[in-house]
Amino acid sequence: MMKFIEANMLNVIISPDYGYDCRKNRKAIFNSGMIRNVNENKRNRKKPKRGRNQNFTQSVFEERFFTIERVFAWEDKFKRLLLRFEKKSAHHYAMKLLAYSMINLRHFCN
Repeated sequence: MMKFIEANMLNVIISPDYGYDCRKNRKAIFNSGMIRNVNENKRNRKKPKRGRNQNFTQSVFEERFFTIERVFAWEDKFKRLLLRFEKKSAHHYAMKLLAYSMINLRHFCN
């Protein structure tokens, strides 16, 4: 049995990478009521893209990079998590918690 949660996604800023800059994704984000924050991929264009101007805020994009991508980089330092030796997901989750605890401990002890 699936459980659905009700989440209001109106006016939520989404910052995907350049790879998600396509018409299908732009339309899906617009139809869901979210605000798109993607730097336009020029794709060797000589003329600017037609249509309305794209909203792009560099500070929001950098914040996303420094929070999410940095956490993945820290997680990759733990070989056991990178290669996923555990067969049970509960054990893998426990190893992630241990790794994040070690990351926080290093951060707060310095």
